[in-house]
Amino acid sequence: MKKIALLLFFITSLFAFKADVSDEKIANGKTLMIEFNKDKNVMYEKAVFDKKSFQIFQNPIDSTKMYALIPISYYDKPSNKKIKIYYKEKKSEIKKTISIDVIDGQYEKEKIQVSDSKVHPNKEDAARGKKEYAEAMAVYNHVTKKSYLTSEFIFPMQSKITSAFGKARVYNDTLKGYHSGTDFRAAVGTPIYASNDGVVALVKDRFYSGGTIIIDHGQGIYTCYFHMSKFDVKKGQKVSKGTQIGLSGDSGRVTGPHLHFAARVGGVQVDPLQLITLLNEKLLRGTK
Repeated sequence: MKKIALLLFFITSLFAFKADVSDEKIANGKTLMIEFNKDKNVMYEKAVFDKKSFQIFQNPIDSTKMYALIPISYYDKPSNKKIKIYYKEKKSEIKKTISIDVIDGQYEKEKIQVSDSKVHPNKEDAARGKKEYAEAMAVYNHVTKKSYLTSEFIFPMQSKITSAFGKARVYNDTLKGYHSGTDFRAAVGTPIYASNDGVVALVKDRFYSGGTIIIDHGQGIYTCYFHMSKFDVKKGQKVSKGTQIGLSGDSGRVTGPHLHFAARVGGVQVDPLQLITLLNEKLLRGTK
C-alpha cells in the first residue's frame, strides 16, 4: 500500500500534527486507516467523511498510537474526497483536512440463479427480511469502545475462494445488487472458525443470509458468517481466534453450499479480505 505522511507545523504550537494514511488512492468498497502519534496535550475526537463521523481509537497493541478506520462505500463514485480530523490541543478546537482519491474498484459482473422466493418474496417473507436487516444494522452501528484484538486475523476456513467481494450481480435476470462478501467453497458441515477474538453479537437463522453469526471485534469492526447449518456459539459469548463457531451450509439465498464471509466497519459494508489484510499489516503488525 502506498503511504503518505502529512506533516504540518504551526508556529503557535509545539505539537506537530502528523497523520499516516494507508492509501493515497482507495477503491470503493475498501477501508482506509489513518494513524496518529499520541501527545499528552492533544485529545483526538473524530474523523468525518461524507458527513459521517468515525471515532479515533487507541491502537490496541501500541500505546503510543491512535487510529481511525474510514470505510469507503461500494456506492461511492470516483472523486477527490476530504477527511476532516477534529482534535483539541490545550483546550483549543482544531480541524485539519486530509485529501484522498476514491477510484473505481472495477469489479466484475455475474449472473446468479436462486430460488424465485428469495428474489420475489411473499409479503410475510419480505417483512421478515426487512425486520432482520434493521436488527443487523442496529448491531453494526453499535460501536464497542473496547478492542478485543491482540493478534492478526485469520481466514474463517482454508478453502478455495469461489466469488470475491464486489461483483455486480443480477439475480434471476431481474434483481440487481453486488456481492457483499467473499465466498469460500465449503460442503455442508465444514467447520467455520472465528477470524479473531471478539464477542458474538448475533446468532440467527435469517431469510436471506440463512444461518448467521456476527462477531464484534470492538471499535466498530465486525465479521459475519452466513449460510451456516449449525451454530456452536451463543449470543454474548466471548470467542477466541480460531474457535469453531459452527458448520457451513446452504441456508438462505444461495446457489449451493458455501461460506459467505463479510465485514462491516462503522456500519459500512467493506471488502473483508482487504480489511483484515489492512488490519494485520497496519494495526496489528508484528503480532501472530
